Amino acid sequence: QVQLVESGGGLVQAGGSLRLSCAASGSIFSINTMGWYRQGSGKQRESVAEITTVGSTRYADSVKGRFTISRDNAKNMVYLQMNSLKPEDTAIYYCKAVLKTSRWGDFYNHWGQGTQVTVSS
Repeated sequence: QVQLVESGGGLVQAGGSLRLSCAASGSIFSINTMGWYRQGSGKQRESVAEITTVGSTRYADSVKGRFTISRDNAKNMVYLQMNSLKPEDTAIYYCKAVLKTSRWGDFYNHWGQGTQVTVSS
């Protein structure tokens, strides 16, 4: 059993900052890519940022220069520092980890339950 638990969401004024954290726990053998996705009201879930095991990152154009993704491989954690937040960043933010639970198993996507981020104008 694998669990991903996000924390750090909340209500912030436009221009403010939040830091999201995601902890992966349970029967984890190896984690590959970790990332953050978001889903606004009435919208499809979209990728926000991803980070590989060696620290290579990729960002959505809408957050480049404002958000920074990082990870702690020893703790199986991934973070998202969000600065200069805008009302359009309002969404539920989900953590994703591509991982396997045994040496000979395959890598699969695992998702957290999400954390609400609301940016007021």
